Amino acid sequence: MPKLKTHKGASKRFKKTGTGKITRHHAYARHILTSKPRSRKRRLGQGVVADETDQAKLRSMLPY
Repeated sequence: MPKLKTHKGASKRFKKTGTGKITRHHAYARHILTSKPRSRKRRLGQGVVADETDQAKLRSMLPY
């Protein structure tokens, strides 16, 4: 059985949880932060589980 290659772009953007779910970070948290409310900036800094419809595709990109 051949080894599977990890998608390097996905490995830099997503992480796996202990149960195998894929987490992601929020967009819109890089610049022009002065016009965004403090509560929104706090939420953008937290990770979140990627959408259920994308989980199968992301698992194939991140086999390990």
